[in-house]
Amino acid sequence: MKPVQRYERMARRVQAEARVPAVSVAVHRADRPLWTFQVGEGVDAASQLRMGSITKTFTAVLVMQCRDEGLLDLDDRIARHLPVKAHGELTVGRMLSHLSGLQREPFGDVWDTMQAPDVETLLAQLDRAEQVLRPAQRFHYSNLAIALLGHLVGRLRGGTWEEVLRARILEPLGLHDVAVTPQRPVPGYQVDAWSDYAHPEPPDDFGAVGPAAQLWSTAADLARWAAFLADPREMDPNGTVLAASTVEEMRVPQAVTEDVLWARAFGLGLILHPQAGAERVVHVGHDGAMPGFLAAAYGRVGGSGTPKGLGVASLGSSGTAGEVCDLPHELLAAVVEHDPADIAPWVPGPGAPQEYRSVLGRWWGEGSEYIFSWRDGGLHARAVEAPGKRPPAVFAPIEGRPDVFRTVSGREAGELLRLTRDEDGTVVRMHWATYRFTRGQEAFDGYRF
Repeated sequence: MKPVQRYERMARRVQAEARVPAVSVAVHRADRPLWTFQVGEGVDAASQLRMGSITKTFTAVLVMQCRDEGLLDLDDRIARHLPVKAHGELTVGRMLSHLSGLQREPFGDVWDTMQAPDVETLLAQLDRAEQVLRPAQRFHYSNLAIALLGHLVGRLRGGTWEEVLRARILEPLGLHDVAVTPQRPVPGYQVDAWSDYAHPEPPDDFGAVGPAAQLWSTAADLARWAAFLADPREMDPNGTVLAASTVEEMRVPQAVTEDVLWARAFGLGLILHPQAGAERVVHVGHDGAMPGFLAAAYGRVGGSGTPKGLGVASLGSSGTAGEVCDLPHELLAAVVEHDPADIAPWVPGPGAPQEYRSVLGRWWGEGSEYIFSWRDGGLHARAVEAPGKRPPAVFAPIEGRPDVFRTVSGREAGELLRLTRDEDGTVVRMHWATYRFTRGQEAFDGYRF
């Protein structure tokens, strides 16, 4: 069976077994044509379905753009940037990672009335919203927190959240089918548990809570967005929307979503799903739910066989089919298993600069053996006992200090590596994160074995 036939069968199975009126799915990867498939009534490749809370990932990127441009800091209190009657002490970073403790929804029974407040009302009623947990006590999902951040961004930029979104993400990335108000919408349904009846859910506008859940999209555009979250260097090589290093920062876990089962985490606005197995793989993205719709969009980070720019989106017109949200994870795994990235040939490269040749080889630190090597134009290190799939520590020289490096990724990221030379210029000792490294095994008191 060809890979695309396998993907189609997986989508058909979800639509049939989960009883979804319409399913739209897409797989984006840099080394193959875009694959998109639709099954069900009234849906084609141009159809837009609601993505719900995947909207939060767009708002999170807008926040990080402001941070990178110096308009805010993640430790800023929101009252510094947004006129609020209460909860002004909550910080941008905690709100972005659902650690603010702010209640889940705006004041009032919005899911009963289906009447979302406008921005003025949202802010006017903020003093009636509860602080249900202490800040940073634990993960607590909050649409209200993300909505406030969306309007904070609009205020900083001198426009509405929608205007800023369009100008700073959708247009630069060419996501023309992502929209607040869809042009080609598919209706959403609640499917009866005891019959085959699908009840149409009324269309709704999420008003001021839009930055948390308003957007619609085709599967193709949403898969491209998921690929950006997983591989910004491939999808946005010039950093037009956001620096790749900032997207990577957003993928650093801030909180696990459950106290006991540590199977999922939140970064800065992104859901992180570690994948079981020997390799270090994480699916990064978000799930979404709105009346009549479920959706999920995830990209794959790490692992051998993972193509560049790999992202998958699945949207369904049913509010009861959780299988729609499982499908991207299954498709990401299927891509790597049945159509992995081509293996690029190794080609010789330049050796280490002469002044660093004596750094290479085996060293001992903290009683363990390490190997320092020169790979891809830079200095790397890994513990001999470390699993082969664990990324090495990578170092970058500090300008003006030729014998001092900064650890830029991997073990001890951020720490310094200092070189000590003898009278001939040979490196005879190193200190990494202040720990002494020597050519032979030594105890902490200097005893040599």
